[in-house]
Amino acid sequence: MNTGDRMTWSDLSRRRVWLPLLFLAGWLSTAHAETPREKEQPERPNVILILADDLGYGDLGCFGQQKIKTPNLDRMAAEGMRFTQAYAGATVCAPSRCALMTGLHGGHAPIRGNQEIKPEGQLPMPAGTVTVAHLMKQAGYRTALIGKWGLGHPGSTSTPDKMGFDEFFGYNCQRLAHEHYPPSLWRNSEQVPLDGQQYSHDLFTAEAVKFIRDNRSRPFFLDLSYTVPHQKLQVPDLGPYADEPWDPKLKTLAAMIGRLDRDVGTIFALLKELDLDRKTLVLFASDNGAAYQDELFDHSGPLRGRKRDLYEGGIRTPAIVRWPGQVPAGVVSPQVWAFWDLLPTLADLTGQPKPAAIDGVSVLSAFRTNEPVDHPPLYFEFHEGGFQQAARIGDWKAVRRRARGPIELYDLRTDPAETRDLAAEQPDQVRRFEEFFGSARTESPHWPIREQPRARPAATKPAAS
Repeated sequence: MNTGDRMTWSDLSRRRVWLPLLFLAGWLSTAHAETPREKEQPERPNVILILADDLGYGDLGCFGQQKIKTPNLDRMAAEGMRFTQAYAGATVCAPSRCALMTGLHGGHAPIRGNQEIKPEGQLPMPAGTVTVAHLMKQAGYRTALIGKWGLGHPGSTSTPDKMGFDEFFGYNCQRLAHEHYPPSLWRNSEQVPLDGQQYSHDLFTAEAVKFIRDNRSRPFFLDLSYTVPHQKLQVPDLGPYADEPWDPKLKTLAAMIGRLDRDVGTIFALLKELDLDRKTLVLFASDNGAAYQDELFDHSGPLRGRKRDLYEGGIRTPAIVRWPGQVPAGVVSPQVWAFWDLLPTLADLTGQPKPAAIDGVSVLSAFRTNEPVDHPPLYFEFHEGGFQQAARIGDWKAVRRRARGPIELYDLRTDPAETRDLAAEQPDQVRRFEEFFGSARTESPHWPIREQPRARPAATKPAAS
């Protein structure tokens, strides 16, 4: 959907059918109907997306972390743009990554929750699903996914090679990715046996370095989907945290985040070595909120909730964008954007037509000029243990913790920690969200609305340590 002729969001949300083959056909017809727009910008940049797994909003120094040191990511923020109101695609792994790949939010995406397929893998996206990797291939980029996939199972319709990636090395299954010393990994469609003694994160960094070196003379798109600091808590060494008087689990967690930061530095050093630094757009984010909650690290920072919550701590992500000479340095931006905006943003960057009927909008101008983009409403679902919804319209945020249950209402402008439920004081806003919740999603046989949730107690913001 092009931003210039977009249907109203009310009209779009009332589409009750999502057929992936029609989606592909619409995209292809649009591709023939539109021509790439001329852009006053340098040669097409390389694009590297670095995705952490279960990293909290407050886990980086540049987002307020006091105990865990992240000098390379802090430097990335100082040399680029840090976003305080960026959102993951969902509050758990698979649907968040699906939103990132497809440009669709959780009300329309084919994957809206974690759903296991035994013995290895998750529910696949349908054949014909158009992904950001397809778009980058069409633009002439060499594409690679290194790390975690979690959007299909081996041999399914939705393996990385069928979803636009020229190269894949990593975990097909997100459950198996809990083990950081795996017995095997996948290289494209071949299973690679390992000895169980190699730390997968280190293998991913080495593979990313090789991919960048091999493709330094052509445009490339690298999705570097790290698996730290997701459980299990495993790391080769505790580094600077070995002598800290902390719980051993917390020392391990800190060392995992430190290793992630170290290897972000490795990637930037390589880009400078190869004279690619000013030719490469690098984005960093986490796939959802922190899985851990402890007062020592205060993983969610000032926000309420964590992974598996639809409060801000579960869905807001510590996002950083860096592109020397193109993205202004040292800027802290309040621009609202979400994972489903990546596809249209990269379409704008590469001059490609956008697929029809996506939910995302391009925020490239916000990246490059810090000029605000008026963003459509955000929508989220969560299906584990019942059915929950959340949405953001302007500065208003609504959370519904059970199917057709009462709506909680928060003003994020004055209360980003979601401490005051204003539903009783703002009945008009509640009715507005009630209508939006009813229209923002299409029905899906895989993701029905379940009436009897087993939701955990409402998250609260822990006291500061």
